[in-house]
Amino acid sequence: MFLVKIYVQLKKDILDAQGKATKKALESLGFEGVQDVRIGKEIRILLDGRDISEVSEKVRQMCDKLLINPVMEDYDFKIMEVEK
Repeated sequence: MFLVKIYVQLKKDILDAQGKATKKALESLGFEGVQDVRIGKEIRILLDGRDISEVSEKVRQMCDKLLINPVMEDYDFKIMEVEK
């Protein structure tokens, strides 16, 4: 069994309004040196598979068909083998 962590963020050229608001709030609280804030999401999936290669392909298909909006979002993922 594998634990997959998928990290999703808006593409760099898309305005991240939540990130901008968070940056402004951090600055108003006195935190200096914050250059940029980007807000994303993490999706966790427990998935059966023979090996990392098979799981990786399944995850790509899941992301491309449902989990992300390829027009606005980029994604990356990590796969970890876990005990059943």
